[in-house]
Parts: sequence; structure tokens; C-alpha cells
Amino acid sequence: MTSRLLLLVHRIPFPPNKGDKIRSYHLLRHLAARHEVYLGAFVDDPQDWQYEAELARLCKQVELVGLDPGKRKLASLSGLLTGDALSVPYYCNAELQRWVDDTIASQGIARAVVFSSTMAQFVSGPGHAGLRRIADLCDVDSDKWRQYAQGKRPPMSWVYAREARTLLAYERKVAREFDATLFVTQAEADLFKRLAPESAAKVGHFDNGVDTRYFDPDQSFESPYGIEQSEAGEGEAGDRQGPVAVFTGAMDYWANVDAVKWFADEVWPKVRTAVPSARFFIVGSKPGPEVKALETVPGIHVTGRVPDVRPYLAHADLAVAPLRIARGTQNKVLEALAMARPVVCTPAAAAGLSVPASEAFRIEEDPAAYAQAVLALFGHGPHREGREQVIRGYSWDANLAAVDALLATA
Repeated sequence: MTSRLLLLVHRIPFPPNKGDKIRSYHLLRHLAARHEVYLGAFVDDPQDWQYEAELARLCKQVELVGLDPGKRKLASLSGLLTGDALSVPYYCNAELQRWVDDTIASQGIARAVVFSSTMAQFVSGPGHAGLRRIADLCDVDSDKWRQYAQGKRPPMSWVYAREARTLLAYERKVAREFDATLFVTQAEADLFKRLAPESAAKVGHFDNGVDTRYFDPDQSFESPYGIEQSEAGEGEAGDRQGPVAVFTGAMDYWANVDAVKWFADEVWPKVRTAVPSARFFIVGSKPGPEVKALETVPGIHVTGRVPDVRPYLAHADLAVAPLRIARGTQNKVLEALAMARPVVCTPAAAAGLSVPASEAFRIEEDPAAYAQAVLALFGHGPHREGREQVIRGYSWDANLAAVDALLATA
């Protein structure tokens, strides 16, 4: 008999178009094939309400609650008075709590999976101690805030350092209370074991995956870059178009903003000096003023949200992942590799991947070396070995078997 399971996610797990939503969507899809899933999630982007029907096809029941980021930021300040991490009251919600409590009681639910530490509050405490509870924290978010603090000036450095301390205390509380706590890589799990040694025996991980049937370079995609260099010569329609480097990712995420700014400031001038026709496309939703301003740099283009990133990957010479602050597995890198694109990463972006450096998968940190790697991969052609490595090592079903085993344990 199919069991009933509660899944709580901090952001609606559809469409799978950014890192956390990719992981939560595939977790949901995997669980829905094995359980009757009761899904509770927040919607922080009004455009995402249209996807409720997509989730209803997977789930027994769906409860979506609107979340206004501006109002929730104000509400999170209550943490300064209570000593809590600001992230926790940001997601505190009486409406969702009532639905969780009523659903557990009325449906006889015995298993719960929460996605991100902030969703643990809805099934925390002695009232829910009878549940088998699994937390997928993905990254050690508290350590991410610690890194942010190091790159900021007062007063924000103080705010971020405080969040690092208080969120770690909360993450440790969740790990003590829950039956298992999971992360996105072995390295993240090992870091948390050092930070929370009292719960080390209950800490594990499952790697992200890639839908390689969706990210398939052998499909036909129309180029979003205009006339290709091989199709038009100097003076023909559209003028001669140069090689393309592409970055994909949500552009309201601070680490991505920092990455493209560093690349634009430190790497891109060296590339353009060597190849004046080269182009750099920043592809991702919600670019803020800092990112949009990069369009004033010769050769840089900012697309904003696009319906499908695959054409941008399929027709780029290479993908870049110049992140200086990165946690866990970078989906943007796996997707580029699945599309058989050469990739140039920083060590931070490559750290969570079991993909060795090679001629077409370069790992560089120095700006000059990074630029040389980009130049070397212009015109390289498909990186088929990278796609094969993704197919072998990043299957969602194989990696999610770890969750199945934990849920099956009495």
C-alpha cells in the first residue's frame, strides 16, 4: 500500500529553473512515484502561481501560501529580539502551520520530508515527535552567511556574522531532533559533521542530478545569438558575430551577481583584447541594477528571464561558472556539461563535483589564467566526455535512493 508523506518546501518546486527548485522538483517527482505526497510550499514570485496545476498532477494535495518578500523581511527582524536566526521568522506562517497540523492529523501521516532548515519549524517539537522526519538542508547555509560576512563592511558584516551563528544553532537543533539530515555533497555533509558532532551519525547526503533526456545536445535548437560566425562574413547581414561565453543562473542571487561582476571586471577585458568580437551572455531571471549595468561593457548582454536555457547552452562556445562563493553542487555546471559544452569554473564552483579537470573542463582562479582558458575553448566544439560523465554520475533516481532507504527505515 502506498504510504502518505508530507513534503514541505520553502519555494514552490516548479518550474525547475534555478538551483534549489531543480533539486526540490526532482525530489518531489521521485517521492510522488512512491508515495501519496501532501505538498506545502511558499510562492514568492507571482508568476509561479500558474504552476499549481502542474504540482497537483504529481501530488495528492497541494497547499501553496503566498509570501511577500518585502513584508517577510520586516517580520524576520523579530529574530533580533528573540535571539533567533532571521531566516526562521521569515518563513514562520500560521496559515501553513494550521494546514500541516490538520493534514497530519486527518490523513494519518507518519513521514515528513522538509526542504531547507527553515521549513523544519512546521514539524518541530514534541507534538510531531511521532513522525519520521528527514531534512534536506542542501547546503550548510550558516557557513554561507559566514562567508558573506567576510566580504561585507559594517553594519552588514555584523548582521551576516550574527546570522551565521544563530542559524548554525538552529541547524544543529534540527539535526538533533530529526531522524536524518541530508546535504547536497559529501563535502557539505562532512563540514556539518564537524560543526555538529553530536548529530554526525545521522548526517548524510545525496548528489544532485541532471535530466539528460531534457538537456540533450542532439536536439535541434534555434540559436538565440543571431547569425553565427560561420554563417555570415564581414559586411553581410547582421555583421560578423564572434564566439560566445554564457553564464546561466538566477540573477537575484548574490553569489551569481558577484560571479558575473568579477568576470566582467577581471576576466572579460582580457578576453576582448584578444578577440574583440567575443560576446558574453548573462542568462537568468531578475537581474538587478548591478547586473543590468554590465550591458554598458562592450560585448556583454543581459537577457533576463528566458523560457528555455537550452538554446543558450547549445549554441554557446562554452559556459563559465566564475563563482567565488559557492556551496554544494552547481546545477548550472552539470547542465552545461550535459549539453556537451566546454566549461571554465573557479575552484569554488567545481568543488562539489566529481568531474576531473580536463582540456574542456578547466578549473582556474587567477583572472589571467581564466581568460586564457576561455580563449582556448572558443571554437573547441562539443565536450562529449563531459556529457558522459554526467550520465554516469548524476542520475536523479540513483542518487535519491538514499532518501528511499531513510524513509523505509522504521
